[in-house]
Order: sequence, then C-alpha cells, then structure tokens
Amino acid sequence: MKGLKLLKRYAFLLVMLVAGVAVWIAAPAVGEKAALATWDNALQLLSVVPPIFVLLGLLDVWVERATMVRFMGEGSGIKGVLIAFFLGSAAAGPLYIAFPVAAMLLKKGARLFTVFVFIGAWSTTKLPLLLFEASALGWKFMLTRLAVNIGGIICIAAVTDKLMNKKDSAEIYARAEQLDN
Repeated sequence: MKGLKLLKRYAFLLVMLVAGVAVWIAAPAVGEKAALATWDNALQLLSVVPPIFVLLGLLDVWVERATMVRFMGEGSGIKGVLIAFFLGSAAAGPLYIAFPVAAMLLKKGARLFTVFVFIGAWSTTKLPLLLFEASALGWKFMLTRLAVNIGGIICIAAVTDKLMNKKDSAEIYARAEQLDN
C-alpha cells in the first residue's frame, strides 16, 4: 500500500524519466541536450532551495503566529497588503521559491488575500528588475509598468480571494499546515 502511494506521488517523474530515456535512444543528440539542460536546472535548484528552506525554518521558529496575524492576518488591512507587497518585491530567487514561503505565511496566520499579493509582487515587481528596467527603458516606462502591475496584482488578488469559497480556502490552509508533516 505504501509503495503504491509512493509510486502515485512520483508517477510524473517516472514518466518523464522514461520519456527522456526514449528520446535519448531515438535521438541521442537531442537526448544529450535534454539531459544537460536537466542537469543545469537541477544545479540551479540545489543552489537556491536549501538557503530558502533554512530561512523558512528560521521564520517558523522566530516569528510568533500572533505577530504574523497582527501584521498580515485578517485585521491587518492595508498594512498587511503593503508588507506582503514589499516582501514579494524584495525577495530574491525564481518564482517557484515563492510558494513554500507563501505556505509558511499561511501557516503562520497570514490572510489569503495578502499571500496572493505577495506571490503577485514576487512574480512581477522585483526591485533589481525595476532598477534594470529603469536604466534600460527609462523611468517613465518603469513607473508606468509598475503602476499597472500594482493595480493588476491587487485586482487579481481581490478577484481570486472573492472567488474562493470557504471549503477551498480551508483546504489551502490545511495543505500549508501539512507541509512539515
């Protein structure tokens, strides 16, 4: 039973491995390129993920749930949205790192809407990218895009939050709680 559960969990990985081997056999040059790209991606992942998980562990231990609820929870209002926005904008790393951080925020009592803002900010408003954009395309362009993105992030977060029913929200919070188990 446990083996079947493990097989189900990693079925996609196994299918991709079989497909990779099949491509390597059918077209060795393409298979080699795919293997090298996979290796490069794995190295990048291994260079980013461990430090993030150390930081998440520290966040889990050092930040009390009551503090997170006060600053990013239900009653936080605009303060929670601003904190989420600035955390997302100041964050480093690819977008897939934002999801474990978002889960930790949820686990600590952050409101779902603020977590949506955090993920939106992480994906579109990175501070180094904004500075590069300003130098390459000009401040007017960068500020216009930033304003549009901020409006878009807030709208998408609000619509997503409103469309979530209580059952879906509860499931998201439950999954965030289960991450260390």
